[in-house]
Amino acid sequence: MTDATVHKFNSHAEFEAQLRDCLGRAQLTLKMFDPDFSVFPLGSSETDAALRRFLAGGGAMQLAMHDSAHIERNCPRFVRLLREFNHKIEVRATPRSLHHLTDSFCIADGMHIVRRFHSVHMRGEAAFDAPAATELSQERFGAIWIEAVSTLHPTTTGL
Repeated sequence: MTDATVHKFNSHAEFEAQLRDCLGRAQLTLKMFDPDFSVFPLGSSETDAALRRFLAGGGAMQLAMHDSAHIERNCPRFVRLLREFNHKIEVRATPRSLHHLTDSFCIADGMHIVRRFHSVHMRGEAAFDAPAATELSQERFGAIWIEAVSTLHPTTTGL
């Protein structure tokens, strides 16, 4: 096992670089939470290619958010990916009672995490090969997931 590494970041470019690294390391699971994913490059061709490799290799993905409007309007590649891999991607929306949550994170395999401390700021950190660094966010994600309801269905009927 390699040693844990932690990287601080303060800009959008640094966040995207750390996220790309995290996505590239993912093999089994991706768990992501953000209020609306407007800062995540889910619509980019590079992210689409990384997620396709991950999902085709047997990975599964869970996204939790307050509002899916940004993804629906601005991320056609991700919506297409959802249609093609609907058995491996689940997207849920939080109830209004959880809309006060403002952090943002991506956890890969319970080993790697990229987290922004507040969703309106780029300040955050990434920890790789660091399962202990993911524990609190994993617990948070589990609690959010239980309360959230299915959204972003692959077809207009939701089937």
